[in-house]
Amino acid sequence: MLTISDIEAAIPHALTRVDLPGLGARQEGKVRDIYVAGDQRVLITTDRISAFDRVLGAIPFKGQVLNQLSAWWFAQTRDIVANHVISVPDPNVTLAREAAALPVEVIVRGYITGVTSTSLWTLYRQGVPRPYGLDLPPGLHKNDSLPEPVITPTTKATGGAHDERLTPAEVLERGLVEPGLWAEIQAAALAIFRRGQEVARRAGLILVDTKYEFGLIDGRPALIDEVHTPDSSRFWVAESYEATRGTDREPENFDKEFLRIWFAERGYRGDGIPPAMPAAFIAQVAQRYIAAYERLTGETFAPGAQPAADRIRANLTR
Repeated sequence: MLTISDIEAAIPHALTRVDLPGLGARQEGKVRDIYVAGDQRVLITTDRISAFDRVLGAIPFKGQVLNQLSAWWFAQTRDIVANHVISVPDPNVTLAREAAALPVEVIVRGYITGVTSTSLWTLYRQGVPRPYGLDLPPGLHKNDSLPEPVITPTTKATGGAHDERLTPAEVLERGLVEPGLWAEIQAAALAIFRRGQEVARRAGLILVDTKYEFGLIDGRPALIDEVHTPDSSRFWVAESYEATRGTDREPENFDKEFLRIWFAERGYRGDGIPPAMPAAFIAQVAQRYIAAYERLTGETFAPGAQPAADRIRANLTR
């Protein structure tokens, strides 16, 4: 496990990107640079941090954690559904196949929680009938586990717009995904989520909810983007969850919410200039990301050196 001193020493070098002369480069998403080399798409994960839909600062090794953890999950779930990974030649890098992303992102929830006006818990508490088209049992309390994981899909936001929550039926009614494909994707999403719950449970964590992105490769569904990382999923510490059940206290988060809460406590909710993060807090967040990787995978996190351009070129030309 990296020490606080190791992490703090890396802070000045955290905002980096890989330079690949001669390749068409563009930024896409929140944590990856994407390079186009012929018919291949190269995802370069760098140590940038994002929340509230904008880059806020630098968390050392965060990009490497997300890249390595997603690669580990892709390997754990390839028996459920195909994925877009070609190879992971470096802790910073994933080479991925070009995938036609579907216009729907699949959110799977194992617990009824949330504080926003559109959260599943808020709608349920207000007595909204069949929130997001779901038949939920009476008598649930905030943060209770659901009898079975449920799917609440969203549209895939583009151009700075926000995701639009849908019911599973609306996906078909709007013709967003063909019925047979949608059934296949829902089944895969639930199976991946249950696999994630099992792994998290063994790590002393609870996988609360997550968002999957699927695309098509050669006309077949494939899992793309991040999988079960602290940025793409919500995790609670199992011991904390048991201690807070039936109280007004929230379980300890082991995901990006830890960072969001820090900003919210200082009055920042995504608009204007965010407050500067002290080095000690940056290191604490980085340590939590690394701990999530190590607890889930059972492996020791090993940061790689940047730049990785030579290793990327070798994989592209082999």
